[in-house]
Amino acid sequence: MPYRRLPNTDQARMKAIEMALEKGKRTALSELAFSQQTLEKIQILYPRLSNAVRQLQAAKQIQFDRSNEYGNIFKKAKLYVSHFVQVLNFAILREEMKPEVREFYGLDVHSSKVPPLNLEKDILAWGERIMAGEQQRCMRGGSAIYSPSIALVKVHYESFKDAYHHQKILQNNTNRASLKMQEMREDADAIIQQLWNEIEETFEALPGETRRAKAQEYGVAYVFRKSELKKMEAEKLQTNLNFN
Repeated sequence: MPYRRLPNTDQARMKAIEMALEKGKRTALSELAFSQQTLEKIQILYPRLSNAVRQLQAAKQIQFDRSNEYGNIFKKAKLYVSHFVQVLNFAILREEMKPEVREFYGLDVHSSKVPPLNLEKDILAWGERIMAGEQQRCMRGGSAIYSPSIALVKVHYESFKDAYHHQKILQNNTNRASLKMQEMREDADAIIQQLWNEIEETFEALPGETRRAKAQEYGVAYVFRKSELKKMEAEKLQTNLNFN
């Protein structure tokens, strides 16, 4: 025997409410399989749920559309910060600078390794250190590093910093929309459950198959268990064999 299954996706929730609303439009209240109070609830719920779904979809789409561009900006900033440190280390290797100059940048004096730059926070932290360090070193009489110059590093760093903050705003928008959607799902699930309970109670005196068919007209969803589906397939196959 199939069992009732409440909607588990936003689209399924929307469809369940839409079918009930459509029945409410085409059926007299005295003949409707659910109460006027429940009808009023779904009439209020539907635009709120629909709006929450649209807002979440829009927020996700905007964040997704920006993700590729943001990724490219991140990679470019990482490249320039990394390249600057490498050029600095090459200058030290050629003995054009002393290893101690690494202290200006917050780098290990005895190591030529490029600091980790795989995370956003790494780029933000090391970008600031590299720019501040180059300024301090030059103010003390050091020659500026070129290819890349610190000015070019700053251009790409600032571009990344702006993109990072914008991306955070988009993430926050998506998170707020997700929280709002979760609240709406809870409201929708409670109302749909009440709605379907009333519908099934209205038709409870009817035979099983007829009762389910009537309820399905209102959007109530039923699912067959795997064992039942296999049994139905076997019976159908047997019927076909008998006719052949």
